Amino acid sequence: MSSPAWSRRDCLLAAGSLGLGMLPRMVQAGGQLEEPLADSVRSALSAAIANSAPPVPEFTELEKRLAYLRWLGASSDRLQRRKPDFQTRIEFLQTIWYETRRAGLDTTLVLGLVQVESAFRKFAISRVGARGYMQIMPFWSRLIGDGDASRLFNMQTNLRFGCVILRHYLDRERGDTFMALGRYNGSRGRAEYPNAVYAAAKNWAHPDA
Repeated sequence: MSSPAWSRRDCLLAAGSLGLGMLPRMVQAGGQLEEPLADSVRSALSAAIANSAPPVPEFTELEKRLAYLRWLGASSDRLQRRKPDFQTRIEFLQTIWYETRRAGLDTTLVLGLVQVESAFRKFAISRVGARGYMQIMPFWSRLIGDGDASRLFNMQTNLRFGCVILRHYLDRERGDTFMALGRYNGSRGRAEYPNAVYAAAKNWAHPDA
């Protein structure tokens, strides 16, 4: 008797639990929908994007710095296969640590999102035109940036846009991560994308994250 066919969700969850990179064809990445923004929201998002502070973590307590270094070492080892160059890998992790905390996000969750969205490819482009690590739709550059969508391939710019946008969606959904992830992907209310991100995030779990 033939085995039952796996659903799309089963495939996504299995790939995440095995630590496999999400294939672009399995999840429609970068599908944020352009929606009207109140002037106050647009101004707040623009200000959050424009802050030019360098992505260098600062610590007032030794234990917090040691926790960060433990996380950085473990995450670097896990990311080595995808980013063989040590300096590139450390800069990416340092920036994602900084930007997630700046936006009040869970670093582990955002790493899972990046895995699903771009498989950690800096110059990834989706079939709908989303760009970079966090697959940012170009219209965001016009709405809250300087209008130059090519800058979305810059590592810090892309991660900052992605974190600010996800924070915006979380605020809109009153902290509901499931719904905010769906909104980020343009599939609000459907389970495939949030479940894929949750599964991928397990690969980046660390006690100091």
